[in-house]
Amino acid sequence: MTDAKPIIVLKHPQLGENIGMVARAMLNFGLTELRLVKPREEWPNDKALSTASGAIEVIENTKVYETLNEAVHDVHMVYGTTARSRDMVNIIHSPATAAHDIQEQHNTGKKTAIVFGAERTGLENDDIALCNALITYPTNPDFSSLNLAQAVLLMSYELMRSENEASDIKLKKGNNTPFATRAEFDNFLNRLYDDLEDKGFFKTEKMKPVMKQNIESMLVRMQMTEQELNTLHGIIAAMKRY
Repeated sequence: MTDAKPIIVLKHPQLGENIGMVARAMLNFGLTELRLVKPREEWPNDKALSTASGAIEVIENTKVYETLNEAVHDVHMVYGTTARSRDMVNIIHSPATAAHDIQEQHNTGKKTAIVFGAERTGLENDDIALCNALITYPTNPDFSSLNLAQAVLLMSYELMRSENEASDIKLKKGNNTPFATRAEFDNFLNRLYDDLEDKGFFKTEKMKPVMKQNIESMLVRMQMTEQELNTLHGIIAAMKRY
């Protein structure tokens, strides 16, 4: 069983102060692993440190990545937070149901991450396609905006509540096959795209990004094990021989 603590990932956070407040919110509820994707301001950041109000361990251990894919390379389940309705099909949770689902994922050996977008723009469609599931917040429709720290705080609270409720419940994996990490999935996805390109599957350059998003969104919901992913690699290899 993995450590039942999800990773918090901030994509393109704009202000050091916001990162510091996120770190404080995380540590309030026992979360300690923070990852940043291309923060706008230089990192390490003094403003983040000062607004963290004691959450020094979170700030000092924060890791920075160039892309979201790199930030979740070792993760099995990625949850994206969004306030907007999307055209792509995704599993959608409230913070409470997401927390319960994350607890179950940890109990079956999966490592998880929750991704928050930039303060003004949120996550882009490419980011959403990468996610296994989405989290939306039930807020007042006439005043629905949450700042970054608020969103992380609410999610962190639900995670601790779910963990406390499940503390006496022990589940075991149904098999010993490890789940595929995001890096392993990306490796397969890139191979699939290359082969589809060679076969002329992408009819127009204009439609290629949308078609890739649809393929990724469809496959990511399968939550494959390493064995299942290797089977798909084998299928592609066999098809190329004919």
